[in-house]
Amino acid sequence: MDFQENYKNQIEWLLEGDPSIRYQTFRNLVNANVKVIDKEKQKVLNEGWGRRFMDLQQKNGTWSDALYSPKWTSTFYTLLLLKRFGAQNDKNIEKACRILLEEGFYIKDGGINYWKTWKQGECCVTGMLLSMLCHFQIKDARIDQMVDYLVSTQMSDNGWNCEYYRGATHSSFHTTISVLEGLWEYEKACSDGIFIQLIQKKQKEGIEFLLKHHLYKSNTTWETVDTKMIKFSFPPRWHYDIIRCLDYFQDKGVRKDKRMSDAIALITKKKTSEGFWKQEIKYPGKVFFEMEKVGKESRWNTLRALRILKWWESQSFKTT
Repeated sequence: MDFQENYKNQIEWLLEGDPSIRYQTFRNLVNANVKVIDKEKQKVLNEGWGRRFMDLQQKNGTWSDALYSPKWTSTFYTLLLLKRFGAQNDKNIEKACRILLEEGFYIKDGGINYWKTWKQGECCVTGMLLSMLCHFQIKDARIDQMVDYLVSTQMSDNGWNCEYYRGATHSSFHTTISVLEGLWEYEKACSDGIFIQLIQKKQKEGIEFLLKHHLYKSNTTWETVDTKMIKFSFPPRWHYDIIRCLDYFQDKGVRKDKRMSDAIALITKKKTSEGFWKQEIKYPGKVFFEMEKVGKESRWNTLRALRILKWWESQSFKTT
């Protein structure tokens, strides 16, 4: 029995959801043709959750008349969510992207900085904004400078930590995944960019950092670093968890590795008896509206879990 048939009930349930869910279900789980996928993609900003967020955008191009804070109703986190929806660019999104770039670009090092008291860019924020700008196909010379900044701030253990300037000696899961997602979106959007071979190498190194920790464990005690890393939440905002990590892996087509097995086993274990995945936690902060309730079956987490399992089951283990 093939994957689509094996998860028929879950896929039918997903296709009853928001256009953003249907679009990604058609794209990742169903053998739909290009016309069907594109038709659903067009609906992401025009119907459902996407339309609600776009209706909340102010005339000046921002949300909440704010750049990064308050969380999670600022321009930054609204655009990040729309990016996770798979929304495509339009004039209103482009306006918001350019505001974030113009107001945040820190010319002294090429990173992004929204805080007057800071004297350097911020790796997490730079990685997340890079992912948005590239996903929405924004063209600007400063994007290459953002990539250069991220490359220059990689740590000796091959990950990233936004506390590096304060003397941090070990990379952060949170920062590393944000940077990796940003570099991946750059790679997809700028295949002829001057950094492509370099950022492919940097992604490989960052992935190895995560693999050395089996995606969520201390590599000295092998205990879970933070229990929130094995709880599923959508949207993840800036937080790291194993489903966010593995979703990046499946999108990039990372080769199956035995060091991912514990995380995959946790995802499989969390499937309910009815075959779905729940919204386990919610990060505190103001939101415009709730998409899914904690403790209830989550289309977002079910979608992400299924495409991870599809990727996992489709290949053999990496050999040395």
